[in-house]
Amino acid sequence: MKRSLALALTLASGLALTAAAQTPSAPDAAAAPAGPAKIAVIAFQVAVAQTNEGQRSFADLQRKYQPKQVQLKALNDEIESLTKQLQAQGDKLSEPERAAPAKTIDDKKKQLDRSAEDAQNDMQNEMQELYGALASKVYDVLNDYVKKNSYTLVLDFSQQQNPVLYAADSTNITKAIIDAYNVKSGVPAPTTPAAGAGTTPVPSAPRPAAPKPTTPQ
Repeated sequence: MKRSLALALTLASGLALTAAAQTPSAPDAAAAPAGPAKIAVIAFQVAVAQTNEGQRSFADLQRKYQPKQVQLKALNDEIESLTKQLQAQGDKLSEPERAAPAKTIDDKKKQLDRSAEDAQNDMQNEMQELYGALASKVYDVLNDYVKKNSYTLVLDFSQQQNPVLYAADSTNITKAIIDAYNVKSGVPAPTTPAAGAGTTPVPSAPRPAAPKPTTPQ
């Protein structure tokens, strides 16, 4: 039951930007400017999601699946109500009398599981396509920014496994790339929150902090 409810209520959570698409490969090392190394870090997935276009697109996707969330929530509530009714009757019902409502509840649970899983898979697939297309455009802006500012290396610390243990805030170009993309795209900042944003967060635009040192376990 908890599994069914979790599936029903997390269709659009987390942006699921987790492993949504791979970051394009790094620029050709031969094109790097000569001289001292100039290194920057970026939370690339965060940058993609927090562009004005990203916020708008992901909010639209959330709104698209909001009716399905409502349906799943209603079905889950119905299952809970039927379960409570059956439990309240307790020993008043014989085994044959309990069999029919018990089967109804079981059938509805299976329906909820299937519907929630299908909806979640559909949304994740759409999110991957959306993210992949947008990531490619943001990467073009990043590539131009890197060349213009003579960076020799940019490390992405938005991945679960990354080599960055520490970076000064001044090396974090995430916000700069978001701003540069917003200017290039011309998409205005969102003015209204997505439907149901109170329960299903959409990425906002705080500047991500640079990674800090971690203590080995």
